[in-house]
Amino acid sequence: MKFIDFFAGIGGFRRGMELAGHECVGFCEIDKYAVMSYTAMHLITEEQREYLATLDLRTRQKEILKDEYRNGEWYASDISRVDARDLPHADCWCFGFPCQDISVAGKQVGFEGNRSSLFFRVMYLLGQLPSEERPTYLFIENVKNLLSVNGGWDFARLLVELDRGGYDAEWQTLDSKNFNVPQHRERVFIVGRFRGRGRSEVLPVPEPNGENCVHQIGMDGTSKRKNHNQYRLYGVSGLSPTLNKMDGGGREPHIPIPVVCLDPKYKCLEGGMREYEEETPTLTSRDYKDPLQVIVATDNRSKENNGGVYAKVADGTTAYAIWYAKQQRYVAIRKLTPKECFRLQGWSDDYFHKAELMNSNSQLYKQAGNGVTVNVIRAVAEKMKG
Repeated sequence: MKFIDFFAGIGGFRRGMELAGHECVGFCEIDKYAVMSYTAMHLITEEQREYLATLDLRTRQKEILKDEYRNGEWYASDISRVDARDLPHADCWCFGFPCQDISVAGKQVGFEGNRSSLFFRVMYLLGQLPSEERPTYLFIENVKNLLSVNGGWDFARLLVELDRGGYDAEWQTLDSKNFNVPQHRERVFIVGRFRGRGRSEVLPVPEPNGENCVHQIGMDGTSKRKNHNQYRLYGVSGLSPTLNKMDGGGREPHIPIPVVCLDPKYKCLEGGMREYEEETPTLTSRDYKDPLQVIVATDNRSKENNGGVYAKVADGTTAYAIWYAKQQRYVAIRKLTPKECFRLQGWSDDYFHKAELMNSNSQLYKQAGNGVTVNVIRAVAEKMKG
C-alpha cells in the first residue's frame, strides 16, 4: 500500500508503515530541522551521507535541504500551500496533526487554535479530489485529550468532517508502554476508511502488554460496551454522547532501558543498560530542557531516613540521591540522552545516528518528543494489509 506522510516530523509514521510493508510516496513537513533529520534518516544514499559528513555542520544543514537529496520523492513544506492536484496517488494518508492547541500542557483551545485547525486543511485537500482518487485510509494520531477537549465537541466535529468526506471512523487509545518501549505515552489513533473500500475493521489493535479495549457506536445511536478505550463509528446520524476520555489498562513492562548502574548487586548490560521495571513518563517536545530518568543508588537505608545521600556512579562521579518509597531505596536523577529519547520512541540506534549527523542535541530532544512511537504505528499498519 502506498502512503503520504503529512506533518511528518522525523518520520515515525513512515518507519512504522515501512516495517509493515507499505511504501511512502511523499512527505510534508514545515520545520526545517525536522526535514534535515527526515531526509538523513530516510532518503539520502550512503554516498550522499559520506559526502555530507565531510562538511561542517552549518554547511551540511544547508546542503541537505536541497531537492537533490530527496532523490525524486515528492515533498512539500507548507500544507496550506499544497494543491491536491499535485499530490502523488496514495492508498493512505498518514498524519498526526499539531496537538499544541489540544494537549493538556497547552491552552486547550482545540480546533479554534491555528495549529490544530490544520486538520481541516487535510480534509479540504480530500474534498478537492474526486471520490475515486481519494485514499482508502486516513491514519491519524493525536494526544488523548483530543477525545475530551471542549467537552468532546471538537472530536465530534472531527467525526462529522470524516463522515462528510466519505469516511467511516474507528479509534483507539493506545499506550506506548504496551508495545515494547519503556515509555508511558497514551495517544488516540483514528483510522478513517473510505466507504465501500478496504477492510471492514482495522482497530482494535491488541496491546501485547495490555488489554484490548473496544466500544462500538452504531448508526441507530445505541452503543454496546465491550471494553473501555476503543470506539468505532459508522456515520454520525446516531452519535453517542459517550465522547469522553477513557483510561486504558496495562501492566508495567520489564524492558532494558539505558541507565547508569549505581548498585553493584544489579547486573549491568552492554552499553550501561540493566533490567528496569518502570517506564519513563511520556516524552514531550519540552524534554530538551530537562528530560529525567530514575537510577538506583548504592545506599539502601531504611525508609524512615528521608534525608539525601551522595552515591558514587559508574563513571566515577557522584550524584545526590533521595529516598524513593516505591522502589524502597535511594535514587538519583540524571538527564536522558537524545539517543535514549529516540530509543523510547522505538527508533534503532542507526536511525538516531543519521539524525545526529544533521542536528544539535536540543533539536534531537524536540524531534523525539514531537514524534510518534514507531512500534505503535507498525502495529496498526500491520492491520491495514490486504
